[in-house]
Amino acid sequence: MERLQKIIAQAGIASRRKAEQLIIEGKVKVNGKVVRELGVKVMPNKDEIEVEGVPIDREEPVYYLLYKPSGVISSVSDDKGRTVVTDYLEIEQRVFPVGRLDYDTSGLILLTNDGEFANMLMHPKFKVEKVYIAKVKGIPSREKLRQLQNGIRLEDGMTAPAKVKMMSMDKKKQTSIIRLTIHEGRNRQVRRMFDAIDHPVMKLKREEYSFLNLRGLNPGDARALKPIEVKHLRELAVTKPS
Repeated sequence: MERLQKIIAQAGIASRRKAEQLIIEGKVKVNGKVVRELGVKVMPNKDEIEVEGVPIDREEPVYYLLYKPSGVISSVSDDKGRTVVTDYLEIEQRVFPVGRLDYDTSGLILLTNDGEFANMLMHPKFKVEKVYIAKVKGIPSREKLRQLQNGIRLEDGMTAPAKVKMMSMDKKKQTSIIRLTIHEGRNRQVRRMFDAIDHPVMKLKREEYSFLNLRGLNPGDARALKPIEVKHLRELAVTKPS
């Protein structure tokens, strides 16, 4: 037996808080009867659950790590017919990406059918460290790298402090390879940070997501997360301070 709002969240329909709101508003039925009380427990594989008139399918939760190639959409479909991240997984379950990576950014992205898990990881209070390797135009000065480290003022506010390391530079080609570690997830944030110091990104890859990395994978490869990895991510999301 599991709480109704948890089942709705795990189906990827809404966050648990939103699921509770749907229940209170009388938009959820169990076995044909409207349920308005929070805390009602149901049998996931026996009881028929409808949200706003649509039955929910409860699948076994699955969790995958994908090495997303550049030129791939972080979505389950694309109206222009472009390749999407789910094209790389030949599985029965209907998974979706946790957050997003830009079309022209490669690297680590998670996919799951567990809506509660995804909402938990994407919540602003979950300050997961994400490591990016950026090839940029020019060779940033120490002062400009310090600006990245201390925080950059973007149009949507100051960025949080970051970890910055110059990996290599090519004085002849006037390019640099920089490792940047951030815990925020704003739209195109890394590219905008480098634009702000006048060293635009030429190539970008996300190498790490918390304790997860791309070791042993090539672009387009995916692997299932180990149960201990899923457990550890859950624990991090619960214990990280807001």
